[in-house]
Amino acid sequence: MRMHHFDCIIRGGTVATAADTFTCDLGIQDGRIAALGHNLGSADEVLDVSGKLVLPGGIDSHVHFAQPSGPDIVMADDFESGTRSAALGGNTTVLPFCLQEKGHSLREALKVYHAKAEGQCYVDVSFHLIITDPTDQVLGQELPALIEDGYTSFKVFMTYEGLALSDREILEVMAVARETGALVMVHAENYDAIRFLTDRLERLGKTAPQYHATSRPVPVEREATHRAISLAELVDVPIMIVHVSNREAMEEIRRAQMKGLKVYGETCPQYLVLTERDLEGLNMEGAKYVCSPPPRDEASQQACWEGLQQGVFSVFSSDHCPFRYNDQQGKLVPKGRTSFRWVPNGIPGVATRLPILFSEGVLKGRIDLNRFVALTSTNQAKTYGLYPRKGTIAVGADADIAIWDPERRVTITHALLNDGSDYTPYEGREVTGWPVMTMVRGSVVMRDGDLVGEMGQGIYLPRERSRLAQAFS
Repeated sequence: MRMHHFDCIIRGGTVATAADTFTCDLGIQDGRIAALGHNLGSADEVLDVSGKLVLPGGIDSHVHFAQPSGPDIVMADDFESGTRSAALGGNTTVLPFCLQEKGHSLREALKVYHAKAEGQCYVDVSFHLIITDPTDQVLGQELPALIEDGYTSFKVFMTYEGLALSDREILEVMAVARETGALVMVHAENYDAIRFLTDRLERLGKTAPQYHATSRPVPVEREATHRAISLAELVDVPIMIVHVSNREAMEEIRRAQMKGLKVYGETCPQYLVLTERDLEGLNMEGAKYVCSPPPRDEASQQACWEGLQQGVFSVFSSDHCPFRYNDQQGKLVPKGRTSFRWVPNGIPGVATRLPILFSEGVLKGRIDLNRFVALTSTNQAKTYGLYPRKGTIAVGADADIAIWDPERRVTITHALLNDGSDYTPYEGREVTGWPVMTMVRGSVVMRDGDLVGEMGQGIYLPRERSRLAQAFS
């Protein structure tokens, strides 16, 4: 057999995919995995990773970077800092959201958003669309054309000023997805109920950040989850319910799945390790944990683990949505002191998603390594039209690889994460298992916590239609 010469050989590691765990070497050529085996021959660079895990790079399919966040508020991460932090956390692809602002076209929004990303990315990116203004023009012309161009998923909100769609509007958007084979993602909370509860709390003088959680209790999320599923059932279209926080919403999704509906679920680290008590910090400290849905309680954490274990949730994302804490354009916006309703919603987490799930999930025996890979990479690739190019270790796939030291003990501090925020909600948390190298299409971007890649080496990825939606198109 003729010996090959590769650009790089990764030698001696334990390789895991969503299906298998095995020991072999990887040969990388022209940014792709060219061979799996033993005695692969020579290479320009040989990386000895004995004792380490060789995993598909993480795909974080729910992040917010450089997103317009209303007057006087600035998101903490642009594409440079967001993708840099993603690489440090073992990720090789991220899917941020391009927000259509009311009165503007989707094409306009994309033009602006692409300009923000151009040349700024350390890892690969692809955009979901957020539909806020589903005009006849958007639904009839723009959206179908954009889906053809590879923007194959979009998100609708059932809450938030300026973002919330009516049920009728959601049905219209779903109908376009039905015709085109796109995937609809839904933020499921009941807008009227939240406004009603918020007004009542303010009248009672209950305005501190902790009351953010009180204003969006479980029934608000459960009802909207049930309604989103019912609307999707009417249109006969697959949907992804994002960032599920509790048992009741999880069980709505499971019930739909047991009926044979194409309903998928996502949860996030904050729902596994934080609780609403974190919002009770002194002064405004609780604002650091204000996100929607809010973290709940220990029983809800357990329910979210069950959702991951039982396949009710097929993807695990960060919902990274960063605002600086000690900043008048961030969490400490002056109006926020008058009421929780003005505190920007969202927490940073793109770098901490994988270590938290690895430590709490794999090492504590809640999930196995293969499910970890599925939940953090493979299922994202299949769900959002990137598979098999992304999300697995197989011949012909992009060489998007994260090398993990499964025994490395780390105390999470903000300084490690190299993002644009000034805090992490997971400060001081101990984890075991940490990514020590991130490779994007064969180029090393992060090594031992240091950024070694070039800004701009991440590319934009047009996507195929979702494998979840294909049966319908």
